[in-house]
Amino acid sequence: MDASALAYLAAGIGAGLAAIGAGIGIGRIGGSAVEGAARQPEAVGQIRQLFILGAALIEGVALFGIVVALLLTLLK
Repeated sequence: MDASALAYLAAGIGAGLAAIGAGIGIGRIGGSAVEGAARQPEAVGQIRQLFILGAALIEGVALFGIVVALLLTLLK
């Protein structure tokens, strides 16, 4: 295999793992937010704020991982 082909393969695998990790993380946060809102309905506003903050941080880390994975293609 050519070195550039391996770089593209590594970038694809890395971007996929970053997307899967972000999906799992946001899913767990969403489930916990719904459970917390069901247990304490009066705290829905604060739970929603924390959910949005957590989801934004996870998306930022996932985007960083995807960019790093795609930068691997430049290392031919």
